Amino acid sequence: MVSLSDILTKLKTLSIHGSLDRAVKSIIFDSRKVESNACFVAMKGTQSDGHRFIESAIEKGATTIVCETLPEKLDQTVTFIQVENSAQALGLLANAYFDFPSKKLHLIGITGTNGKTTTATLLYRLFTTLGYKVGLISTVENKIGEKVLPTKMTTPDAVSLNALIDEMVTTGCEYAFMEVSSHAVSQHRIEGVYFAGAIFTNLTHDHLDYHKTFKDYLNAKKRFFDNLSKTSFALVNIDDKNGRVMVQNTKAEIQTYGLRQMADFKAKILENSLSGLHLYFNDTELFSRLIGTFNAYNLLSVYGAAILLGQNEEEVLPAISNLETAEGRFEYMHDKSTGRTAIVDYAHTPDALEKVLTTIDHLRTRKEKVITVVGCGGDRDKTKRPLMAATACKYSDQVILTSDNPRTEDPEVIINEMEAGVPANAQNKVLSITNRLQAIKTACRMALKGDIILVAGKGHEKYQEINGVRHDFDDKAVLKKELYND
Repeated sequence: MVSLSDILTKLKTLSIHGSLDRAVKSIIFDSRKVESNACFVAMKGTQSDGHRFIESAIEKGATTIVCETLPEKLDQTVTFIQVENSAQALGLLANAYFDFPSKKLHLIGITGTNGKTTTATLLYRLFTTLGYKVGLISTVENKIGEKVLPTKMTTPDAVSLNALIDEMVTTGCEYAFMEVSSHAVSQHRIEGVYFAGAIFTNLTHDHLDYHKTFKDYLNAKKRFFDNLSKTSFALVNIDDKNGRVMVQNTKAEIQTYGLRQMADFKAKILENSLSGLHLYFNDTELFSRLIGTFNAYNLLSVYGAAILLGQNEEEVLPAISNLETAEGRFEYMHDKSTGRTAIVDYAHTPDALEKVLTTIDHLRTRKEKVITVVGCGGDRDKTKRPLMAATACKYSDQVILTSDNPRTEDPEVIINEMEAGVPANAQNKVLSITNRLQAIKTACRMALKGDIILVAGKGHEKYQEINGVRHDFDDKAVLKKELYND
């Protein structure tokens, strides 16, 4: 337990009713999980308002209530703390409750539309190779050293996040690499967390179901950099037009990386093939098993971050050359008996899909077909659906539109909305197969010797979410069975 007065040090309060001389056993924002001596933070969410459950929380043993609107009647045995923003307060309270764990290691946040998972994972693997115990917080998995923890969202809630970082510190992690989503910034999940550095990958069309406008989406990312300390670094992709925007108001040390423009960390692609990338990093040649221009950017940001964190270049470069990609990020398999190649990628935005397909386009010989299987998630930004189909048609010889994670939507309705983006001259090369398993099987049966199959959208995911239920489904496993067991 900690003292209530101790965890209020960073919190701006509107009013306090009751004693601050009480112990706090836990910080809770879900009334169903309240226990005795808990501090319950009532938040106004998108689905429900936590203020409705204050009375229930008190009945379950909460002795401190943090809220934006005070109840009409105040229980005299309970301390009520009124704040302007409960979500922001939750982050600050969680940070203080765990004694500011993010200041006890080097925490690096990675944000952007695409490349977050790959960059965070590569940094985790690089620093592990360099001999450090490292933490990872990502879409695919959370890790403390070699210990793997399940993950439900890109960036955890404020309490879970601080608890996770605290465990990293306790078990000896010196570095941690973390994806920072725009949702996390908007919802104050990283409030009060100290970042030794931040990386910006790129910004393209995504999450407009939540942010409504691209400007709001951009500003959410930008706030992450606005709140960095002057002792931190901000490493941005200068080739992306939004790179400069991200750091307009930051107090952090600004560093840049890029392939096309002058930058602090610059690379040149000497060769890009299915065997990997041959790169020129500043003054050194480097070979990587990763494929594609987008991975050249990812590797360059990893290199830049490592140098900014004081690592030895002579140790970093050889270690980078041996790194493997994150699961579900341009993972490919090759069937030697038929010469067919299959690629699984998480690409679920028009820009990400275009990056993957242009990479394939640069690597192909023109003697083979590119067959793309792609869908769009339900209950998400609908405006990108026709764009995804149009992008797939532009770079593919055959396109199969299918179901992704339909969630609560009708998958056929989603596919119909994708079909609206199919150009008139591409109608004859597009199939719509709602069942994802059948769609992948069909792609494999259509593929001839040397052809390339891309299955996009779900990447590392081992499930398909339909009407609130997650069914076992693994794109990679299906492809392996179809390619090698035909």
